[in-house]
Amino acid sequence: MPCRGVRGATTADANTREAILEATRQLLALMIRRNGIRPEDVASAIFTTTTDLNAEFPALAARQLGWTNVALMCFHELDVPGSLRKCIRILIHWNTDKPAHEIQHVYIKGAANLRPDLSELPPVDWEELERWIAEHLDQNARSAALPYPEVPPMNAEGVSQSKSSPDQLPAEQ
Repeated sequence: MPCRGVRGATTADANTREAILEATRQLLALMIRRNGIRPEDVASAIFTTTTDLNAEFPALAARQLGWTNVALMCFHELDVPGSLRKCIRILIHWNTDKPAHEIQHVYIKGAANLRPDLSELPPVDWEELERWIAEHLDQNARSAALPYPEVPPMNAEGVSQSKSSPDQLPAEQ
């Protein structure tokens, strides 16, 4: 079965956790629904943001929509002068027998200007889309932006210099 790339882009209203996750969930939900993508068929997905968006990892939106076993990565786009700001892009690597010319790429909101040739979607019922997202939302998905436990320093041999034993280390959050 071939692996196909499914592209999409949108813009967030602000550099806030809520705005980034809302915009990413909307884009991902449209990509999923327009193409019939099932999480078990996704090899991986790459999420990028312009450098003015850093309040949350956009991949959390995929976790919230149940993509718990999909490899996800987040990156910043090149900061090209004059380029679109507050932009979120997704590239899904999808295992499918669907021919490349049948893949429906999704460019919405301010990002529709990036690819006008791919932006001609039927009208989106945003209220219905938000209901679909709410039905699929995992409220327990957590951000990777949580603080990491402190790691004790290592000596030259790579042995921890911590004075506590492993059973005294704090539990993972």
